[in-house]
Amino acid sequence: MSEPESIVCKPTPWFLFRALVMLLMFSVFAVLFYLDGSTGYRKKNEVFYLYKTFEAANGEFSRMNPHGKLTSAEWKTHAEKQSVRLPEDRALLPSTLELPMPWPEILHDYDQMKSLQWNLLWREYSKQHGLPAKPSDEPYDARKIGEQWVVFWICLTLAAGAAFILLRTLRRSISADAGAVTNQQGRRIPYADLKTLDLRKWETKGLAFIDYDGGSGKGRIRLDGLTYGGFKKEDDEPAERLMRLIRSHFSGELIEYAPLVVPDPPGGGDSGAS
Repeated sequence: MSEPESIVCKPTPWFLFRALVMLLMFSVFAVLFYLDGSTGYRKKNEVFYLYKTFEAANGEFSRMNPHGKLTSAEWKTHAEKQSVRLPEDRALLPSTLELPMPWPEILHDYDQMKSLQWNLLWREYSKQHGLPAKPSDEPYDARKIGEQWVVFWICLTLAAGAAFILLRTLRRSISADAGAVTNQQGRRIPYADLKTLDLRKWETKGLAFIDYDGGSGKGRIRLDGLTYGGFKKEDDEPAERLMRLIRSHFSGELIEYAPLVVPDPPGGGDSGAS
């Protein structure tokens, strides 16, 4: 069966799917690190210091009421004057947080505080306000918040790179006809200019390289069969057909691995003859 006069190998669904997955993955990571760097870690710091306030309030209540003589009014007056102990660096906290931040109302309640079970009060308070029942073990400092921004920019750069490669490849193809090969950039190179065809990676990785030099200029064509055309048998292996068409018109130097020859064992093959 003769090869067609021309073959066009467009980007394969396999490559496009992989590039799209990479784009989505890096984009999702960029969004997550952006949220952590801009608001997430700051909000977690707010929750951490709120949590510690419940523990500190419990200690103050015990200190002020050693013999059970503290009245509800005395405790309420004291609690109303208190504020959550927050770091001086405002960059570690949400920008919308109003300072000073007073103690939560639940800590003003003498009847709830006298049980000295501040952890139960925190669970009740956190549930009502949609906060995590167990905050982080340590607050996030400026270095850790800065790291989120660094990784965000890295992921954003990788996402932009994946988008660029995806969009660029969508518009490209590799083709060949009876007179020339047209590379991914749209340059048409006559077969007479093709000097070397390197097939050493074609069988294992679907990669081949063609060096050309002549009226069309000087350079190298990278034939990536997995990216352009593909090797699906149900599609009649477009990349393989493209290579056969090129080889049928190629007259330069062919580079490929020599077939492995297994030598005969010593003494010849008929060792059982009498």
